[in-house]
Amino acid sequence: MTRKGEHIYLRPVEKEDAPKMMLWENNPKHWKVTGTEVPFSLASIYEYIDQAQHIRSHGQLRLLICLNETKKAIGTIDLYQADFKHMRAAVGILIAEEDSRNHGYAYEAMVLMEEYAEHILGFHNLFCSIHADNAPSIRLFEKAGFERIGRRKDWFFENRVWIDELLYQKCLKKD
Repeated sequence: MTRKGEHIYLRPVEKEDAPKMMLWENNPKHWKVTGTEVPFSLASIYEYIDQAQHIRSHGQLRLLICLNETKKAIGTIDLYQADFKHMRAAVGILIAEEDSRNHGYAYEAMVLMEEYAEHILGFHNLFCSIHADNAPSIRLFEKAGFERIGRRKDWFFENRVWIDELLYQKCLKKD
């Protein structure tokens, strides 16, 4: 399943991607967003790669975000907590390569994933949870048409500071 946009494309994660994914997952700068508390082993990354391609059985799908021009993987986009009965899933995105941020790649990946979620998987809703102090993610999801539907007060405790959680949702259009 490859989805191609103007500047990026989405592709399944392959076993050869495991070392890069391990670097991204084990980068403490990403832990606040990913909820990671301890480093991943290479074996656990391989196991995750196997599971993250079976959305119907494991409730999740991870795709790599790659640049069209160089084929370089720059991040990931995930559907998780997939619920086929109620036709919804959570979405999460990480542009792991810092030099690839602020170029519109995350937005383009979001558009491609929404199309896939709606037209291939048949989902009606996508939702996400964002730390209230994560301005880039808030801008991304609002630009992508997600509506803020709630706030949980003092939901995350990071570096001895309480941070609210913002809840966003997007109802996908049906043809």
